[in-house]
Amino acid sequence: MPEAVTIWHNPDCGTSRNTLAMIRAAGIEPTVVEYLKTPPTRDELERAVDAAGLSVRAAIRQKGAPYLELGLDDPSIADDALLDVMLAHPILINRPFVFTSRGVRLCRPSEVVLEILPTSLVGDFTKEDGEVVKAGSAS
Repeated sequence: MPEAVTIWHNPDCGTSRNTLAMIRAAGIEPTVVEYLKTPPTRDELERAVDAAGLSVRAAIRQKGAPYLELGLDDPSIADDALLDVMLAHPILINRPFVFTSRGVRLCRPSEVVLEILPTSLVGDFTKEDGEVVKAGSAS
């Protein structure tokens, strides 16, 4: 039975598209959760951030709206408040998160996914920007 792999995916994000394509290039068809359409629960988000070894602030997307508009660059904002805003505005959840039995990673850059996949890339992988990821370049 193939191992379960899940990706919190945003099809409008190049890094997310590359990560999904790399998972598929390793011969795995993951469960794809478009988290903007189906946002995680607070518990799921907290567990993902914790399992990935991140702080809440490291898991928030700072690029683009509405990060600055909401004043989220204020370092005094507590983690609970940041989680509330991420749940209210799922676009603020950095992506893509990938979940396997080998761990959880925020796959930025996309090749971070190779650390936790149960199988390796079948061959070299070319990202959308032309960068080549060599097969066997991660554990």
